[in-house]
Amino acid sequence: EKNNVNLEFEASVGGGIPILRTIKEGLATNKISKVYGILNGTCNYILSRMESTKDSFSNVLKKAQLLGYAEPRDPKFDLNGQDTLSKVRILSALSFNKKISKNNCLMDGIENIELEDIEMANKLNFRIKLLGITEVINNKLFERVHPCLIKKDTYIANINGVMNAVILDGKPVGQSVMQGEGAGPGPTSSALMSDLLSILRGNIKYPFGISFSKRKSIKPFSNDKYTNSLYLRFEVKDKQGVLSLITNRLAKYKISVKRIIQTPDKKNKKATIVIITHKTTEINAKNCLSVFRKNKNILKFPTLIRLYN
Repeated sequence: EKNNVNLEFEASVGGGIPILRTIKEGLATNKISKVYGILNGTCNYILSRMESTKDSFSNVLKKAQLLGYAEPRDPKFDLNGQDTLSKVRILSALSFNKKISKNNCLMDGIENIELEDIEMANKLNFRIKLLGITEVINNKLFERVHPCLIKKDTYIANINGVMNAVILDGKPVGQSVMQGEGAGPGPTSSALMSDLLSILRGNIKYPFGISFSKRKSIKPFSNDKYTNSLYLRFEVKDKQGVLSLITNRLAKYKISVKRIIQTPDKKNKKATIVIITHKTTEINAKNCLSVFRKNKNILKFPTLIRLYN
């Protein structure tokens, strides 16, 4: 901006979807209140493939690396949610005319999701998707990335493979939806070439739609106040009193149980307990689950997936 030249970065978010140009130009007169969607083709491919093939996370990841959807050496920034959060920060800055935030955001990836979770979600009529979400709540910015259980009959639950989808809520336009491939050579080339063409046309524009001097900082919304129903999966020793220990602990932190599914594995003397809760706050869930790290009857730290509100 200082040197009156263009900075184009369409390929940084959504692969071949022209989402950044749409926000900067097509929706420039709208007041956007929320942006969310599937922003990482690698994670979406892995979750979709696990569901369709009944294969393990590690095997599907190897396949994604062979196909060029995941980094061949170290795909951790895709898998842990960091890539999606970086995209969320760019979308926030463009959508709300703010500076790129440096907030301590809620960020969970898909590394701990197992085939068992995919199959249980299916039985409950859900799919698991990694969502990036940003919105302004009471003039505070709330950015987060985490896997969600989403009802199968919703639009976003049916975005599969390397596809990305972005949904924007704004006034006066209402809800806008954009969908396209988010990973691979074709979509990336398309976005890069559109940037080059924009520069060659010589139309000088602000990188973030408006001047840096007009982009303000915004206070963060507290992660601890975020409320969701939760899916909790416990791997436990199959012995008397373990289930009551878990439910008593949940009750202590005012987390009420909506549904319990218990699957015994008598051969290995263990059991899987899946609990769906009513809505609770992030801070309650965090404090409640912390104790399970030390209990010898809990074989591994419980898997937590939030239900999408």
